[in-house]
Formats: sequence, structure tokens, C-alpha cells
Amino acid sequence: MKLFLKGTRCDTARCAIERREFPPGMHGWGRRKITPYGLQLREKQKVKRYYGLLEGQFRLCFRRAERAPGNTGANLLIGLERRLDSVVTALGFAASRSQARQFIRHGHFLVNNRRVTIPSYEIDAEDQISVANRDKSKAAVAASIESVQGRSVPSWLEVSPEEPPVGKVLRLPTREDVSLPAQEQLIVELLSK
Repeated sequence: MKLFLKGTRCDTARCAIERREFPPGMHGWGRRKITPYGLQLREKQKVKRYYGLLEGQFRLCFRRAERAPGNTGANLLIGLERRLDSVVTALGFAASRSQARQFIRHGHFLVNNRRVTIPSYEIDAEDQISVANRDKSKAAVAASIESVQGRSVPSWLEVSPEEPPVGKVLRLPTREDVSLPAQEQLIVELLSK
């Protein structure tokens, strides 16, 4: 399953998933049957790697999702999608989440005209994400936008065509807006033990 961890590399012929259809290692062909615990763990690891989180960060997100009303699994994925690094990547201002984290840490983005340097900052509806008024910021974001030219923006976000571009959160995302094909129920079962 492609997780697009290397930015646009999975769109090219150099994608490792396309080149190799078996698991890595010397014994890749002869794998055993996966247990139910293994399936749950694999789902959790897939979501963690997709969003670039450590175990502690992921557990904090899960605890927040547990306390929120509604479906815990859907709340978890929506909470991960609302993080500033995920929104910056979805807007096309960065090629990957790791690049978005670095841009945010270096102060290249403003949220509602205030500088934010925390990648886990949670975005709300009607927030505006803009590029800082510095030459370095504008150049870095312009290069990223050019590299991800064909990527589409999710329906809950909007990018203005002005220079430098400004992204706006039209509404909060729903479970249907999350493009990651994850079985969140397995993650909830694993972390609720």
C-alpha cells in the first residue's frame, strides 16, 4: 500500500511498491499468517508513519479523540488531518509532511496573521494559512508549490491564486475527507486494551 511518505516519488517509476511485490528481507517470500493483534498493530503503525508521528504523540491524539463525542476512530483521523503540518501538505505548500514540519518550525507560515511554529497546532474552521512576508519563506513555498503542481486540494480547503498564496479552511474535515485507507476500528481496539 502506497503511503506517499517520500512526497511525489510514489507517482514515478522509482516507487519501491511498484518495483517489488514482496516484503523486504531475506525471507520476504515465506511470511506467516498475520494474527489479529498483528493486523491491529500494522494499522496503527501505518497511520503513525503516514502522519509522521512518534508513539507518544500518537497516544496523545488518541486520548483526545477518546474524550471527544462521537466515533473515536473517526475523531482520531479527523484530529490528525487537522494538524497544521497535514493542512500545509494538503494545501500544496510543502511536498511532504516532513518538509511541512520543517517549514512550520522555521516560521514560514502564519495562521490568522500570527506566526505559528508548532506542527501539531490544530486548525479550526475559517482559519487562514498564509506564507510569512520574508524572501526565504516565499522562495521555499514557491519551490514546493511548483514541485507538487498536479496535486488536488481537498474540498474542505481552498487556495487563493494570489501571490503569495493563502489557504483557507472552509469547514472541518469529516471521515469521508480523509483519503488514508485505514481501518480505524482496529486502532481503537488495540489502544483500548
